[in-house]
This record gives sequence, C-alpha cells and structure tokens, in this order.
Amino acid sequence: MASADFYELLGVGRSASAADIKKAYRKLAMRFHPDRNPGDATAEQKFKEVSEAYEILSDDEKRQAYDQFGHAAFEGNGAGPGAGFDFSSSFADVFDDLFGEFMGGGHRRGGSGASRGADLRYNLQVDLIDAFQGKKAQIRVPTSETCEVCNGSGAAAGSQPTTCPTCQGYGKVRAQQGFFTIERTCPTCHGAGQVIETPCQNCGGAGRVQKDNMLAVTIPAGVEDGTRIRLAGKGEAGLRGGPPGDLYIFISVAPHPIFRREGAQVACRVPISMVTAALGGSIPVPTLEGKQVSVTVPAGTQTGKQFRLRGKGMPHMRGQGFGDMMIQVVVETPVHMTRKQKELLKEFEDAGAKEKTSPETEGFFKKVKELWDDLTD
Repeated sequence: MASADFYELLGVGRSASAADIKKAYRKLAMRFHPDRNPGDATAEQKFKEVSEAYEILSDDEKRQAYDQFGHAAFEGNGAGPGAGFDFSSSFADVFDDLFGEFMGGGHRRGGSGASRGADLRYNLQVDLIDAFQGKKAQIRVPTSETCEVCNGSGAAAGSQPTTCPTCQGYGKVRAQQGFFTIERTCPTCHGAGQVIETPCQNCGGAGRVQKDNMLAVTIPAGVEDGTRIRLAGKGEAGLRGGPPGDLYIFISVAPHPIFRREGAQVACRVPISMVTAALGGSIPVPTLEGKQVSVTVPAGTQTGKQFRLRGKGMPHMRGQGFGDMMIQVVVETPVHMTRKQKELLKEFEDAGAKEKTSPETEGFFKKVKELWDDLTD
C-alpha cells in the first residue's frame, strides 16, 4: 500500500467530490500509464499508487474508513476493507471514459443493442446555370430503412431479443493478460448486447431493409463547388430501433463552355473582329441570366482588354447582391480572305506610318535592334 496521502497523490482536497476525484485520477492514469511510458519503472510505480488511491477514495465506505483511520484501516492480515486490491478493477471504472469513443462507446449493460445508423454521402453535379438560379432536384438514394414488420427489433412477431449470455449485455468481454485488462467486442452478439433467437423473416434479424429513397433537395442560388448540404435523419436507419444517420450531399459545379467562375465573379472571353478592335463599336455579350448586354469597345482595343459588368456575376450564397462579370476581348485575325481583302490590307499597311498604327510592334522591334547593335559594338 502506498505510504503517501491518497488525496495528495491525486492532487485533490479532502472535501473533493466523487466527480473531482474521478477526473483527477483519469488525468494521472493517462499520464503514467505503462503503455505511454514503456520501460519506465518510476511511471509504473506512480500508476499503481494513484490507482490504489482512486480504488479507496472512489468507494464511499473505504473513503470513510480512510478519512477516520488513514492507512491503518487497510493494514493487518489482509482483512481490511482494502485487502486484495487489484488496480485493474479500479482502472476499469474509468476505462470507458478514457477509451470509449475509440472502442464503440463503452459498455451497454442491459441495453437494447440499438445503435445509430451510418451517415451517407451523395455526390450531386449541377451546371453553372442551375448554380446561378438555384433549383429543386430529385435524387434517388440507396439506403436502409427500419423494418416495418418487426419495427426494427430484428425479432420475429411474438418474440423479443434476449440478453447475450456471453457478455451479459455489455457488448464487450474482458480478459486479464498479466498487468493489463484487455477488452474486446463480444464474439457472440458482435457488440449488440443482445441475441435474437427467432429472427424476423422480412429483415433476417437486421431490423432494417434495403430501399431506394426519392428525396427532394433544394440547391440554393450561388452554390459553390464543394458545398455540403446536410439532410438530418435521411441516412441509414439505426440498428434495432436506433436513430437514423444523416445524409450529406456534396455539390460539384460542372465547367461551362462559355463562362468561367471564380467565387462570385464570372469571366467570359469574347472574340471581336480586327475591324471592330481598330475602329471601335458595340458588341453583344451573353450573361448568366440568358440575356445579352451591349458592351462598347473603344477604337484601338487590344487583345486582353477587360471590361467589367457590375452585378452580372454569381449571387452571393451567404449574403446579398451579385458578383461582377469580367469580359476579356480577343482580337481575331482574319482567315480565308479573298484576293480583294488581301489587297486592301496590303494597301492599308503601305499607306500609313507603322509607328502610328502599330506602336507596340514598332516599339518591340526597335528595342530588339538596339539590343543587337549593343552586342555588335
């Protein structure tokens, strides 16, 4: 038996509540557990001491005896309240708290074997126009539903599931392996805590049946690629009357042949003729609304010039208003020209000063010439 004061070992006062004592022990047990300190004899000894302290202070009668008589209450011929101490039984008291979420939620003594249904994922692709306008979609989701014949119990009419004889309803079985207590899922009931001697013929004892569900889904205007929509309770039915899981719909927005989306902003490349680019004019531009707007192109417009159409982009999904549309013009070089057209272009080139009609071209080659002259000097 540890000689140090049990309250000091756990770091609590003598007036500490049972919950405070348990909380303190959990923290220290995790800190000094041999699995976390392999080969550390000091940590192992500390683990034994705090486990012993918790074993005494977590029991009301033993705690009362300790408060009155101290360590003497548990000494002498192994006959005291603390005789035959086994820290593994004490540690088991908080075992589920420490590891329950990693091992299926802990014991289910006398439980119904019910468990929550699995969440489901459904991938839904929409086009950009639907993302702009929003829509209502019908989707077919393969899932499982509670068996109507047995109401999810899994047992045939007139019978009920019975407590598993192997685990006595816990859903798990424990085995002592030297210093440690190992817990595993019960091999008889597979963690349910119950067994069904006469299974329902409709669901085969599962308590649920496979079925396709037709569901209506509202796609909000402005939805973005990767948006997740949650439909609570539309996942798989729970086992043996457990609550259903949820359905998560993941939205992907298909690429558009004309528009390119960047958040709430939309971009569009519009080709214009060489004549329009040179002389200026108005060009029709499509929008996501299905209409056309007129954009004025100034004379001398070059490829890559951008124009902003305010409020013609995507709606803000989590706000008000719309983004903008960016129009980028691309000057198209004439192809398949007639002889007359070629002659006119040649005449145009010979008639004017190139430095005035094509300043970028002339400026570029002027710089190239200066670079070559410097290299040859």
